[in-house]
Amino acid sequence: MKARGREALAGADFVVPVPLHWRRRHARGFNQAEDLARGLGPPIVHALRRVRATAPQFGLSAPRRRRNVQEAFAPPRRGFLRRRRLDPRLRGARVVLVDDVCTTGATLEACATALMAGGAREVRALTAARAASMPRG
Repeated sequence: MKARGREALAGADFVVPVPLHWRRRHARGFNQAEDLARGLGPPIVHALRRVRATAPQFGLSAPRRRRNVQEAFAPPRRGFLRRRRLDPRLRGARVVLVDDVCTTGATLEACATALMAGGAREVRALTAARAASMPRG
């Protein structure tokens, strides 16, 4: 991924793995996006949190995928009792979002929207795989 993602990683301040909901993370025991982010070069920063559980994207149509992850991510809050102060590392940062698979881009888009709202200057994406439709017949 590091070699193939050289352009996306060039000049990045840090990489952000797409977060799992805490229940899914606990059940699975790991976050595949975080595992992929290790060794890419820029430091890993957990600059996103999943604010609600979502249904697995597998098998959903593109419009349902977008609705499923809409407003499901937010930048973590910092400060006393985590009130209203956004993570200052996001301000003006060039971020590379890391996930395992991109099918429609709905999750990446929802995450990028949250990162930009948190102050990121630029969000790029790097995935291990891109799903492709295979012709039938």
